[in-house]
Amino acid sequence: MEHLHTLASQNAVIVSASILIVAYIFIAWEKISKVTIALLGACLTLFLGLLHTEKTPQALGEYFTNFIDFNVIFLLVSMMIIVHIAAKSGMFTWMANEILKHTKGKPKLVLFSLAFFTAFASAFLDNVTTVILVMPITFAACKKLDLNPVPFLITEIICSNIGGTATLIGDPPNIIIGSAAGFSFMDFIKELTGIVFCIFLVTVGLLIFMFRKQLISTPEKMASVTEIDNSNTITDKILAWRSGIVLLLVILGFMAHDITHIPTFLIAMIGASVLLIFEKPAKILVEVEWNTIFFFIGLFIIIGGLEASGGIRLMANWLLEVTNGSQSATSMIILWASGILSGIIDNIPYTATMAPMLATISQAMGAEYTHPLWWCLSLGACLGGNLTIIGAAANVIVSENSAKHGHPISFMYYLKYGALTTIVALLMSTLYIYLRFLR
Repeated sequence: MEHLHTLASQNAVIVSASILIVAYIFIAWEKISKVTIALLGACLTLFLGLLHTEKTPQALGEYFTNFIDFNVIFLLVSMMIIVHIAAKSGMFTWMANEILKHTKGKPKLVLFSLAFFTAFASAFLDNVTTVILVMPITFAACKKLDLNPVPFLITEIICSNIGGTATLIGDPPNIIIGSAAGFSFMDFIKELTGIVFCIFLVTVGLLIFMFRKQLISTPEKMASVTEIDNSNTITDKILAWRSGIVLLLVILGFMAHDITHIPTFLIAMIGASVLLIFEKPAKILVEVEWNTIFFFIGLFIIIGGLEASGGIRLMANWLLEVTNGSQSATSMIILWASGILSGIIDNIPYTATMAPMLATISQAMGAEYTHPLWWCLSLGACLGGNLTIIGAAANVIVSENSAKHGHPISFMYYLKYGALTTIVALLMSTLYIYLRFLR
């Protein structure tokens, strides 16, 4: 055992990088659950002694829990609790139905309204929750209008990833970036919401044009959408008010971070704890996506092994050498590489790997040099999820549900729309990054 530890420590960079690469391959393969892969990789990292499992004074800097970002973990768990409790009341479905009724059944307006709801909700809820909420409404509306739901579902996939890019809590990569870079909720609003809104408008306009021949219905069927009965959608009005107020206060707390300096994860934990007072915690906690949470924990440990070995520093130095230290070149490489790679592999492990690398670059080159690089990583990783049908968890969930309803979305069919909208989004992001930070 001691000989194995010595051998691993002598080749720590190679061993830790190999564990991460193999984990990536198996995550992309999707035959084994990604949480299982992450935990097996974490176990191997600890077993080989790449990180220490005992908190001794000599090993304090490389103790394995130091590499688990508990800000990210607690923020994710707390927001999952708040959103699940709020969704129980039916408030999100009520909001979507109200938006739908105001379209007067016009297919293009219905598509735009569902796209807007999806993007807006994804800025504050996780993308998976958003698409789960909006899918039943989409199927019901398309049935009334006698339309193929696939154009609507593809639009919702794309808009969930676009909307999630806009805020700190909209997409897990942003939570990782916010914690690593020390960005507040308002930093994301200031730097990303404007460009994300522009990308949303251009993308939806493009999708409406491409799907225009499938967005035709009769006046009789259009009239039926305006008659949606939304009176009984909210099943628990007291719960809707309570959870709505708490969710609003939590978001306001995020926005006031620069004044109060209360960590975002703590604000979310307070909100979740208040709502749990009125619930049976065992019933709520079982709905938390523990697969995602333990995936993060395993991943942080694997990447921690690479960081402790000096592998992350080598990657950072290599990137700076390739670009000759040019801020513009480094920014563009990170933006486009993130956009393409996040469409092929899960954007969460990709961002979790890149974040410590950018932190290392920040130490070498300064915070001012690295500032635009963080936003390039966010835009690339989040928007790149639209490239393929496996680019993000929300994409997979929508495609699976669509197939169950008799409307399969093939990889190549989605790619026609996903690739085009992703390239347009990345081109707009390139222009924004250059005008905002680099000129």
